Amino acid sequence: MSTAPTPEPRAPKPALIFDDPLDQQSPDDTDRGWGERPRADGDSAADLKRFLDEKPPHHI
Repeated sequence: MSTAPTPEPRAPKPALIFDDPLDQQSPDDTDRGWGERPRADGDSAADLKRFLDEKPPHHI
């Protein structure tokens, strides 16, 4: 007669964290990803190009 195979050890369940979620900074609280371009160090040509790109059409 054969014996039952030994069960594999289970991975521990992740712990529940009961911290206040409002104490943590969310990605929406930062300026990253809100259309900001990388800053060019004092490049006035890049500043002018950005100004012209973002100017509304009624300001032409």
